[in-house]
Amino acid sequence: MEKLRFDFAVKTSVDGKSNIVCITSIGTPDGHIFAIPVEYQPASLHQAVTNTSSYIKVKKTLNKSHQTRKIWIALTDEISKTYLDEAQNLQFNDYYLEEIMENTNDCKSLPISSNQNLEKLLEKLLEEKQSKSETQNLGKISKDFMIDKFTGRNANANQWIKGFNKECERFHIDEDKKKIEILKTFLEYASMDWYYCMLIKFTVESEWNKWENFCDTFANKGWSPIRYALAFKYQTGSLLDYALKRKVIIRSEEVDRYWDTYRPYRIGPA
Repeated sequence: MEKLRFDFAVKTSVDGKSNIVCITSIGTPDGHIFAIPVEYQPASLHQAVTNTSSYIKVKKTLNKSHQTRKIWIALTDEISKTYLDEAQNLQFNDYYLEEIMENTNDCKSLPISSNQNLEKLLEKLLEEKQSKSETQNLGKISKDFMIDKFTGRNANANQWIKGFNKECERFHIDEDKKKIEILKTFLEYASMDWYYCMLIKFTVESEWNKWENFCDTFANKGWSPIRYALAFKYQTGSLLDYALKRKVIIRSEEVDRYWDTYRPYRIGPA
């Protein structure tokens, strides 16, 4: 081994009043990097290096905080004795140094498959972080909507959904998925059961126009025949609540068939 690479950095002294030049790690010609413990980093402790002409140039170069330089220094007898043992193992004052990965070369030293796995992991983390951030933003935006929650009794379904769409336009919520997600925060009672029923059938990834049966479901004229038809068997509670909750229980593939079973021949006392 004919030379070693010494990695220099300007750090703040322990008392915080001045800057000092430190040797943070040592590199070998074959690409291995060895970290120097923090307590041994001040250059003043490395007399074998500070006695070289290379260090004099480094010291003139590093005059601002956080500056760094990587300098190859030819081995002298003093440097070899200080940093290498008889078997060429890296040491400092009889303390064996720990090998580390150099950040700038991590990706280059990894196999292609490892790089691909790392990229996929980073993409997944970024997607999860973005999704979480979007959910939080939707929650904040929903607080500024100028509409009340829909309960099925407090507003006309057609007028309410128009108001909801206008608020989405006002806050530039154009994506179908975001509309579906934020809609949940404005539903209560029977309308919430309807929401979960729709999730079973279409999922949150569906198109917004599939959710526009909201008006058909909650229009009074659409439910009055059903209320009359089943009044003899169900004396208490909201029929809308009952019907929607019943719909949620049924397997998703049978929802439409069940929903069409209210026919005239069923109207009458039980």
